Amino acid sequence: MYAISPADLGTEKTSAQRRRPARSAGAEGVTRRLTPGQHLFFESDRAAFVYKVQSGVLRLTRTQKDGRRQVIAFGFPGDVIGLPCEGRHTTECDAITPVEVLPRRCDISEPSGMDPQLRARLMEAALNEIRMLQDHFLIFGRRLASEKVAAFLVLLLDRIGEPVGELQLIRLPMNRADIADYLGLTPETVSRSITQLRAQNVIALDDANTMVVRDEYCLRCLAEGDAELCACA
Repeated sequence: MYAISPADLGTEKTSAQRRRPARSAGAEGVTRRLTPGQHLFFESDRAAFVYKVQSGVLRLTRTQKDGRRQVIAFGFPGDVIGLPCEGRHTTECDAITPVEVLPRRCDISEPSGMDPQLRARLMEAALNEIRMLQDHFLIFGRRLASEKVAAFLVLLLDRIGEPVGELQLIRLPMNRADIADYLGLTPETVSRSITQLRAQNVIALDDANTMVVRDEYCLRCLAEGDAELCACA
C-alpha cells in the first residue's frame, strides 16, 4: 500500500530531513516527544518501529511526481501508525501539534518470532488503517465540496469531539491547507464551505481553529449527501 522505490526519491536531503530526530530517540518502549513540524519518519525509510500515538496529532503525507502534496491520513491518540510495506515506511509523517508516541519494534520479516500480543495489535492496526482508507475514499466520492467538508468534520467529531453542555466542540489541529490536501480541494473552497455551514447555523466558530457543532444531526445529513433531510439546507 502506497509503496515507493527508494530510487524514485532522489538523494538530495530536504531541510525537513536535515531536522530528522536522532535514531536513538526511537528506543523501544520509551516515549518519544515531537514538536510541531518535527518528522517522525520519512517516506521509504526502513521501518524498524511502529508507533502508538499517546497524545497530539500527526500528519501522514505523500508527494506526487508533480510536487503536489496529498495528505493520506491524520494520526490521533490511540492510533498505531508506521505500518510498513516491504520493510519500509510508505508515507512521510510529521507532527502538527506537540506529540507523544510510544515506539514498538516491528520486524514483520520474522512473524513467527513476534510477540503474540504485538502481532494481534498490529493486525488490529492494519484493519483500522484499511477502514480509515475506505472512509477516505468515501469522502472523495462525495459530489459537493460542502459534503466533503461536512464528512471531514464528522470524522473529527467522532475522533476528537469534546462535549460542551448539549453541544460538541471540535478543536482543529490542522490548518485549512491540510484539510484541502486531505479532501482534494483548495484551501479557498474549504473556507467557503465552512462559511456556508456557519450561515446554515450548523456550526459556529469560537476562533479560526475551534468549532462548535450546533446541529450535529444536520452536519451528519450533509456529510451523507442527505441535504433534503436537513432543515437548514
